[in-house]
Amino acid sequence: MNVSLTLIVIMAVLFACGVYAMLERSLTRVLIGFLLLGNAANLLLLIVMGQPGVAPFFGAAASPEEMSDPLPQALTLTAIVITFAVSAFLLAMIYRSWQLGQADTFEDDLDDIAVRDRGAEAEDVMEDDAVTVDDSATTDFVGVDTAPITVLHARDIPSIRDDAPTDRPSSDSPTTGSTGGDER
Repeated sequence: MNVSLTLIVIMAVLFACGVYAMLERSLTRVLIGFLLLGNAANLLLLIVMGQPGVAPFFGAAASPEEMSDPLPQALTLTAIVITFAVSAFLLAMIYRSWQLGQADTFEDDLDDIAVRDRGAEAEDVMEDDAVTVDDSATTDFVGVDTAPITVLHARDIPSIRDDAPTDRPSSDSPTTGSTGGDER
């Protein structure tokens, strides 16, 4: 299989530019990066397909060696549909963010900035101020007396009687008829 080095270089450049563009804060650049990644993936699938050949539905006209592989073609069509759907979603997000804020970039909020500015010294101070837990207090509930939940079984409480309906007549009710059930 001879693959053109030009196609491989173009695919690598598309992947690199797409990843770089997706790391930006602007949603428009994220969309452009995603489109570049989608096109690079389609090109990768076409490179993997190998030499073009006769279409597979011409089965009797050509030998199997002359036919092209239909799987990469199906995967490419699927990748095109997925890229289109995600691009439409990103376009809707860009439009909505432009409506709300007249910009399509995401800014850090005040809490993120405060966490980023806080240094290692401030975190050490916070760890030193932590309240130490008393070792005598336990939450393991080892004994029965300290357990918050007691599991009872039917045999533990003799006054509970199972009165669920059954097919068999109970021993304390009179049976009527040959079927053993109520005749109303």
